[in-house]
Amino acid sequence: MSSPLLHADALSVSIGGHVICRDLEWTVDAGETWAILGRNGAGKSTLLNTVAGLHRQDRGTLHVGGHALPEAATGRRARALARVRGYLAQHQLDPFASTAMETALVGRHPHLGRWDWESLADRDIAAAALVEVDLADCAERDVQTLSGGERQRLAVAQLLAQQPALFLLDEPLTHLDLSHQVAVMELFARRARAGAAVVAVLHDPGFAVRYCSKVLLLFGDGEWLAGPADTVITTTNLTRLYGHPLREIGVDGDRWFVPA
Repeated sequence: MSSPLLHADALSVSIGGHVICRDLEWTVDAGETWAILGRNGAGKSTLLNTVAGLHRQDRGTLHVGGHALPEAATGRRARALARVRGYLAQHQLDPFASTAMETALVGRHPHLGRWDWESLADRDIAAAALVEVDLADCAERDVQTLSGGERQRLAVAQLLAQQPALFLLDEPLTHLDLSHQVAVMELFARRARAGAAVVAVLHDPGFAVRYCSKVLLLFGDGEWLAGPADTVITTTNLTRLYGHPLREIGVDGDRWFVPA
């Protein structure tokens, strides 16, 4: 049996005195798609940063693809970790002009040596990623001319070009219209079916239950609940999670949740 791509044992994380999770037991295996749900300020992004190796946990152990964190996220081992996990940040920064293709090619850097240039094969991988997010026609455009939704899809393309085994997505649907929200969720669902693992911070429990096999709820006080999306995502749990009563609506076998 293969080792999990992510394993947290008795993990406690906090930031600025705010406890995000306490004694979290969490395992993510290849082929799984996880949603992280919670209110604004519950610590979803901070937990994802911790898993990415960008924030140090208070207690407990954390392994990503066999790498112990946070030690693996620094120094020469960072390149090896970047070949295992890919991280989509909530906000994208473009201080310098570059084309969409050049930006997508950044995803290939973990696979290159220190002084290597991108090969034709690397460019083919980046070009294929741009096609997947419907940006092939924008390959030579300056990223600073892209709309918010186009820039978000480019960030997804860069992550696809990285080809990690574990995708860590912080609000991947930000700035996207409805059709592209569905397209991005379908895209990562295909990656999971192909053997990758996906962990995504989401705001819509309907998308979570539709596209994710598992879910982690963060209640904002250190308490958490994890398990199969079909059983964990209920009106009772969501009402507690968001502090507002919700009603479930079933449409053609899909489950959607609206304020009561």
